Amino acid sequence: MSAAVPSVSVGAAPKGRSDGARAVFIVVLGIFALSAAMNALRKDVRVGFDELAHISYVAELQRNEQFWPRIDGFRLLEPSQFRFTDRPNYLNHPGIYYWILARLCSPIEGHPESALMLRACNVLLASIGFAALMALGLALKLGRFEAYAYCLPIFGIPVLAPIAGSMSNDNLAFAGGCVALLAAQRVVATARSSWFLALLAGMALAGLAKFTALILVGAMTAGVAGLLMLRGRFRPWWILLALAAGFLVAAPYLVFLAQYGQPAPDIPGAAAFFKCPACMFEDVPSAFAGFNRIAAVKRADPDNGWRYAPRLSFPAFAGAFVAKFFLEWAPTDLNGSSLQFALLALPIAAALCGLAGLWVSARRLLRGEDDATDGTIVAGWLAIMLTFACHLIFSYKHHLDFAYVADAWPRLYLPLLAVVALAGASLLSAARDARLRPGLAGFLIVGPVIVGLLGSSLTI
Repeated sequence: MSAAVPSVSVGAAPKGRSDGARAVFIVVLGIFALSAAMNALRKDVRVGFDELAHISYVAELQRNEQFWPRIDGFRLLEPSQFRFTDRPNYLNHPGIYYWILARLCSPIEGHPESALMLRACNVLLASIGFAALMALGLALKLGRFEAYAYCLPIFGIPVLAPIAGSMSNDNLAFAGGCVALLAAQRVVATARSSWFLALLAGMALAGLAKFTALILVGAMTAGVAGLLMLRGRFRPWWILLALAAGFLVAAPYLVFLAQYGQPAPDIPGAAAFFKCPACMFEDVPSAFAGFNRIAAVKRADPDNGWRYAPRLSFPAFAGAFVAKFFLEWAPTDLNGSSLQFALLALPIAAALCGLAGLWVSARRLLRGEDDATDGTIVAGWLAIMLTFACHLIFSYKHHLDFAYVADAWPRLYLPLLAVVALAGASLLSAARDARLRPGLAGFLIVGPVIVGLLGSSLTI
């Protein structure tokens, strides 16, 4: 087994082609950072990704001056002057990310201009994550053409640059997950302690951002560690590092469990949001008939409508959940054009290509013909599937409790979404048909660009 030439490569790239791939990655990284910065400068704080709630969390920590205050009494700022309102904050994430930003940023309450400093920190975090993915591309030794097929599907994620230009803990989760993904591939290839430490550090950063990121990146880390153990390449003293990192990242959720009885607590603000989102914000109606009926009942009776709103069966909810997941991939309101809805078939096809690439890598892994990238793809995909199953179950619980419309947000998977691009490249490497390869490569390259340019009707 050769760690020097990963399976997603079509062979060791000559020096000229390798230099071309490096140039591609540098240019795409620069464009991503510029795009994130432009979003930070122009974005309305009221639109998209719960940014006002995240900023309000930081402002509360500045007022409170405690390292770990109770979050069930936090409130939301109003968007024009950044003064606190009586509306409860619904975020239930650990406070470490917000505490650091509270110390770095100038006073927020009464100073709307302070949002720009918070966004600048998040642009930096997201750019670090994106740079880690480009470094992973360099480690794969791809030629220029293959480099496009790897990096453009990542760059073309419609919500990635807008989130990078927003104040959101998704950026810390993204940075940690990308560092972990790079380190996972390298530790499987080299079995070096420094890369295993980087893997644990990435997992810790992602896990300290939000609970879903802990499940996502933690599961991938466990899968990689298991693979190393099976291959006899896991060093016994790494267990101490893993236990220390696991305790660090689990500590905030254990505290939440002691305080609220849940690692991701349904604090009053979260419960109010689940009961009637339209009562807290201008509601965007659902694209699904069952959810429309639920929303109508809740709007007619904001105080008790959630009690009497109809509930869907689990199969019906699961189908709507998956459909809404892809609808949120390129956010499109109900007035979007038929073309924009039709283009949602492209990310579905890309996901199917990723699953086919998973099958290719899994077969190589079972045959013992794999390399470092195959193991990373399998571990990453299994982590995504596990997290998606947990996400669906918890979302259905909220639906039963509060008749809540599915929180099927693809951005929760940003920490490991590059695995889908890796798996697509793995599929491309396995395509031996000279007629199939150009078409598949063209789809992987052009599809994300089309979705990014034409697929979204919302300004986010």
